[in-house]
Amino acid sequence: MTATTPAPSSPPEPGALRRIRLDIAYDGTDFSGWARQPQQRTVCGILEQQLALVLRHPVLLTVAGRTDAGVHAKGQVAHLDVDPAWLDQRGIDGEPRNLVRRLARLLPEDVRVTDARWAPPEFDARFSALRRHYEYRLSTAEWGADPVRARDTAAWSRRAELETVRDASAGLVGLNDFAAFCKYREGATTVRSLEEFSWRVEADGVWTAIVVADAFCWSMVRSLIGGVMSVGEGRRTHAWLLGLLAERRRSSAVPVAPAKGLSLVGVDYPADSELAARNATTREVRGPIPPPDRVVDAPGSAAGDDS
Repeated sequence: MTATTPAPSSPPEPGALRRIRLDIAYDGTDFSGWARQPQQRTVCGILEQQLALVLRHPVLLTVAGRTDAGVHAKGQVAHLDVDPAWLDQRGIDGEPRNLVRRLARLLPEDVRVTDARWAPPEFDARFSALRRHYEYRLSTAEWGADPVRARDTAAWSRRAELETVRDASAGLVGLNDFAAFCKYREGATTVRSLEEFSWRVEADGVWTAIVVADAFCWSMVRSLIGGVMSVGEGRRTHAWLLGLLAERRRSSAVPVAPAKGLSLVGVDYPADSELAARNATTREVRGPIPPPDRVVDAPGSAAGDDS
């Protein structure tokens, strides 16, 4: 994974806003997701509240990926625009990096800002991103997840064949319309370039999925996990899974894996000189693409049905 660190910009004009990049980690168990919501405990809401307290001015965060309730992150990225004068105070001394220590004393234990630095004005945590890296941890052990990792590991009750899961996952890699795996959002494209969908076995026997794409739509990763695990369990066929790529609406036949196993582990960005071009490319809405040229059974066919 290659993430480029934005270089410091030239000194701003007096009163001009300047951009700060934040690297963020959190345990999503007790959050109602990233996005701010009235009367809900959210990652964005708490961070904006404490940043406003430190800087003595309200701020708005733009994030690389809006995680759902219960989803974790150790490589989340966000940006905010500030007047540099807001940092001219004791303990910060005009240096964003000093926000890390200040926020550590204010934030709850389940969210941390791990780095803060000046970024070029073209840097956009969301639109500048080249790809997002997610991992999904699941335990297939009879006893479930190890208690010390129970908050970030899903327990999988059905037996599955790992090699079958790997083959099913590899078949979904590429530029496809993943509408069948995404919750519907008006006007949002579901065309994504899935760059990697692989699995490794950890020393403790936990299966970890590595899922990398240029972007993800709502509920996509957990639905991908649920889909390939259904194939690995023998309840569904490879043909059924590939047939879903021809669907243009969310499929009720695709199970959604529990949120607790999912973590955003990294976001990649281009070099500073390429940020503006990347922003423009990302903002272009992808049009529909034809279904993959594969011979498959009709979507919905299954090897068995015990759901």
